[in-house]
Amino acid sequence: MTQAAATVSRATVVNAMTVDVEDYFHVSVFDGVIPRQRWEQLESRVCANTDRLLQLFADHHVSATFFVLGWVAERFPWLVRSIAAAGHEVACHSYAHRLVYDLTPAQFRADVCRAKAMLESAAGVEVLGYRAPSYSITPRSLWALDVLIEEGFVYDASIFPIHHDRYGIPLSPRHPYALKREAGTLLEVPASTVRLGPLNLPIAGGGYFRILPYAWTRWGIDRLNRRECRPAIFYLHPWEIDPEQPRLGTSWLGRFRHYRNLDLTECRLRALLREFRFSTLISVVRNQSTAPVATTTPAAMPLPYVW
Repeated sequence: MTQAAATVSRATVVNAMTVDVEDYFHVSVFDGVIPRQRWEQLESRVCANTDRLLQLFADHHVSATFFVLGWVAERFPWLVRSIAAAGHEVACHSYAHRLVYDLTPAQFRADVCRAKAMLESAAGVEVLGYRAPSYSITPRSLWALDVLIEEGFVYDASIFPIHHDRYGIPLSPRHPYALKREAGTLLEVPASTVRLGPLNLPIAGGGYFRILPYAWTRWGIDRLNRRECRPAIFYLHPWEIDPEQPRLGTSWLGRFRHYRNLDLTECRLRALLREFRFSTLISVVRNQSTAPVATTTPAAMPLPYVW
């Protein structure tokens, strides 16, 4: 790395701000606890929470990418129109928030086609990006990438290069890269990590932002921006700024993952928006060089992440 690269100001790097638009009861930790047929009976809080994020981004002059659940778009198309009208990117987060590796290819295709059509109808724009529920494109479900290509998606943001009990491909590249598949080429945009020795450590947002100290995320994004001259791909959910949401029963680990530090998230997010620059994912990746998958990438040691 050159001295210039090592000392680059983080103010010159634009990171990607992304939001997975889903309600509190859609979260994978509640699968098997809240049957999908009960979703309609539960209090929905996604519109109010998303509106709060839209106002927060407007206050800080930030554009973001909103990966919207088709179930949400079907019931609240005006919310999708509001997101697009505010200048944000609308992308796809599936229709029914089912883990990709629990679906057949035909079921997955039907799910993403239904969601993409609803989102494009509501937003009046083409949907280019996809993020799987709970990053569930893993070695068990790489076939989903071919479906995404065939259905017209330009990029995917579903592969997390870490080890986790629910998701992740630790050996995959850490930065955006072109994935060549039988169906064509897709740009893969991984959730952000920092590399320390043999470890890929997650600094991408979500539970890592809520549960770990704010200083961890700040350090990680700063390291990416200054030392690697790379943008961070950050994500969160509308329910993460809602400490008053109804409490649902699940395991102790599920409760820890979902409810920990909900009361701190909005304050931390405001600090993050003051300290770093953010824009939509599509604009960030279009300004970044990409490369084919490297076959010599050093293996990342798996860690037993629980958050």
